[in-house]
Amino acid sequence: MNIEGNKVIVKKSAKDTFDFFSKLENFEQLMPENTQKFEVDGDSFIFGLKGMPEIRLVMKEKTEYSNITLGAASSKLPFTLSSDINELSENESEVVLSFNGDFNPMMAMMVKKPLTKFIETLTENISKL
Repeated sequence: MNIEGNKVIVKKSAKDTFDFFSKLENFEQLMPENTQKFEVDGDSFIFGLKGMPEIRLVMKEKTEYSNITLGAASSKLPFTLSSDINELSENESEVVLSFNGDFNPMMAMMVKKPLTKFIETLTENISKL
C-alpha cells in the first residue's frame, strides 16, 4: 500500500530541511493535534494518537540533503515513511512524504483512510515550517 502526500514548498534550503528531519525531536512539531504521546529514544521515536495504538519509528536511511526514511520498529506491520527533499533555490525546497506499507488487504482497507489523513496533516504542518 502506497500513500503519497502533496508536494510542499518549505522556506528553507534542502540542507536546512534535511537537518530539520534528521533531528527526530522535530517531528513532534509536525504531529497532529490529537497526539497524546511523543518520546525520542536514540535513533527512534514513539508516538501515540488518540484512539490509535502507539507506533515506534526508527531512522532507517539518510541520503544527504535529499531523503530521510523512517521505518516501523516492529516487523508485525512493516512500513516506511520517506521524506523526499528537492532543492528549488538556496532558500527554498520541496518536500514529498511517501508511506509504503506491506499489509494484507483487510488491514490495508482498515488503515488507508486514517493513514492518508495522517500524511495530509504532516504535509500541512511541514508547509508551516
